[in-house]
Amino acid sequence: MIENFLILSCIGQTHKIGLRIKNNFYFYTIEQKENKHDHLVLNILNLLKKHKVILDNKFSIIVNIGPGNFSSIRTSLSVVKGMKISKKINLYGFNNADLEQFDQVNIEFLIDKGLLQNKLIKPIYLS
Repeated sequence: MIENFLILSCIGQTHKIGLRIKNNFYFYTIEQKENKHDHLVLNILNLLKKHKVILDNKFSIIVNIGPGNFSSIRTSLSVVKGMKISKKINLYGFNNADLEQFDQVNIEFLIDKGLLQNKLIKPIYLS
């Protein structure tokens, strides 16, 4: 069961970040026109620091694997794979079509129905 997690949906113009810690949900949106990819890591680090999150093997990251913008998906996958390697975090992927809206109810539905991939994450790009 996934309890504490960070969820990223970076597939287009707007990046959405969610965090569940101790049954509390926090949601953030990054809507920067330029260099939003540069700010993704800083936003994640600031969010984790603000909520005093401990990154270990009990923490999970859930990332949107598409379909979506090539550079947005590649950036988010690179960031989360780096976190997985360095902190031994569990990594899961989900298809954009499986998450109707980026909110607590739909994210819990996504997890409860087993719509996450935890083996090889294959991104889906828009052409």
